[in-house]
Amino acid sequence: MSAFRTHTCGALRAEHVGQTVKIAGWIHRRRDHGGVAFIDLRDHYGITQIVCGPTNPSFDRLTRLRAESVIGVEGEVIARDPATINPELATGEIELRVISIEVHSEVTNELPVPVFGEPDYPEDIRMRYRFLDLRRETLHNTIMLRSKMVNSFRRRMMEQGFTEFTTPILTASSPEGARDFLVPSRLNPGKFYALPQAPQQFKQLIMVAGFDRYFQIAPCFRDEDPRADRSPTDFYQLDVEMSFVTQDDVFNTMEPVIAGVFEEFGQGKKVDRNWTRISYKDSALWYGTDKPDLRNPIKMALVSEHFKGSGFAIFANLLEQPGTEVRAIPAPGGGSRKFCDRMNAFAQKEGLPGMGYIFWRQAEDGSGLEAAGPLAKNIGPERTEAIRQQLGLQSGDAAFFLGGKPQAFERIAGKARMVIGDELGLTEKDRFAFAWIVDFPMYERDEETGKIDFSHNPFSMPQGGLEALQGDPLSVYAYQYDLACNGYELVSGGIRNHKPEIMFKAFELAGYPASEVEARFGGMVNAFRYGAPPHGGCAAGIERMVMLLAGTANIRDVIMFPMNQNAQDLMMGAPSLPTPQQLRELGLRVVHDDKKANS
Repeated sequence: MSAFRTHTCGALRAEHVGQTVKIAGWIHRRRDHGGVAFIDLRDHYGITQIVCGPTNPSFDRLTRLRAESVIGVEGEVIARDPATINPELATGEIELRVISIEVHSEVTNELPVPVFGEPDYPEDIRMRYRFLDLRRETLHNTIMLRSKMVNSFRRRMMEQGFTEFTTPILTASSPEGARDFLVPSRLNPGKFYALPQAPQQFKQLIMVAGFDRYFQIAPCFRDEDPRADRSPTDFYQLDVEMSFVTQDDVFNTMEPVIAGVFEEFGQGKKVDRNWTRISYKDSALWYGTDKPDLRNPIKMALVSEHFKGSGFAIFANLLEQPGTEVRAIPAPGGGSRKFCDRMNAFAQKEGLPGMGYIFWRQAEDGSGLEAAGPLAKNIGPERTEAIRQQLGLQSGDAAFFLGGKPQAFERIAGKARMVIGDELGLTEKDRFAFAWIVDFPMYERDEETGKIDFSHNPFSMPQGGLEALQGDPLSVYAYQYDLACNGYELVSGGIRNHKPEIMFKAFELAGYPASEVEARFGGMVNAFRYGAPPHGGCAAGIERMVMLLAGTANIRDVIMFPMNQNAQDLMMGAPSLPTPQQLRELGLRVVHDDKKANS
């Protein structure tokens, strides 16, 4: 194979017994039995056990080496005793009897991050020594999974007739919903490039240029606050755009691509097909989120009518205020006071006064079902029975209630739905459940300023075109869609606005005058004046899909060299201070924030 090895550490099998071979790798762990050293040697491909006795000239040198030292071994492949065969290793039927070793790189310090056994370690240490962290089997395999998935996406997109193009990294600032990373221009003093939050304008221009089907594994840069499923600096997405398509065309194209990848790498988990479509409004009502986890069958319901004018004064008075409502969360199998009290405590921990509840049981006198709990006593048997029938509940079931303005309780209601589903064993774990969320509002009103702004992608076509923009902006829906899977947003996209007159009006309603639209998006608007096809597309988050398939909830587990939660690269020391010479060349001066410097 090379001067260093004839085989990898994952290649040797029983058929190699009797051969003299060379392998090379890292010392994974060492065990001593009766004076004989057994060493697991690891490389990218696997592990081979090597054995060295005390009479071997290499014994003393070998047994003094620390774990993770890199060595080359020449030896004879021998069969393991049947009692010592390791079925968990691909090389478990053989071992390598050492003839000679060569030390390529010796570890001289105590390992700051142990590799063998993968014990839990503080994340800051793992980030600082990421090159060691990446040697761990779980993380190593996840990074390989990511690479294989990307290759699969490329193959599947090309099979669908798409061509891969790359787009610029240095571009102009664009309102994509997050802060830009700005890059100063030395040749144009006082001006800045922006790293692209997405290749949005460029991929639309590719359609205007006449290339019919585009895709790219695109780097995107957003200066965002970190969270478990979002990188604070950069991420990659499968970026897609198509000409002469409707929303249905995009769905029909992407469903087999994404489902195929999940089937290929889902390790036997069920992958839903024939994905359902749910309006944004219904998703918020039924699931408390626009990225529902449909593995949980619980669907919330509007039950305001049952509490209007009822004996439960809290809800009855609340419903007299405009914009308020009461929603129920069904809990099949949750009909015990102990479980209801536990969920009430959950709501209090989330910052709410609590959650009202009703549970149903067989009456002790044999008269049939009866409703129990403080709410049931306040609203009476007729109303509780109407609620039970609306929710389809039976004896042994319960329902929980939250009221007020939806924006005040919707998130917690959605979280409670998931807790109930998990605790009652209703959520189907070995499944990937997909849903297209459609009919997003084009605009939203800022509660503090009262200002109208885009609620999603500003480049989406309003449903109804120019005519729809003549009335109340808050009643306008966009040809905008997301794909949700197991509680994550995996894909976001839309049918694009390709007509300048509609674009100017859409931005005008959000407070952007025509002059600003021309200044910010002049390249794209100008292109639309020279013949633009109807077009649309989407972008799928690579990291989030890997997270789902790898079974991790932390995005840093699927990125080879991630930033920490403070957007710092502890290993490379980024961000770093510029030198005075660099600042002079760029005509910049750094103004330090004393409060941040001292915090």
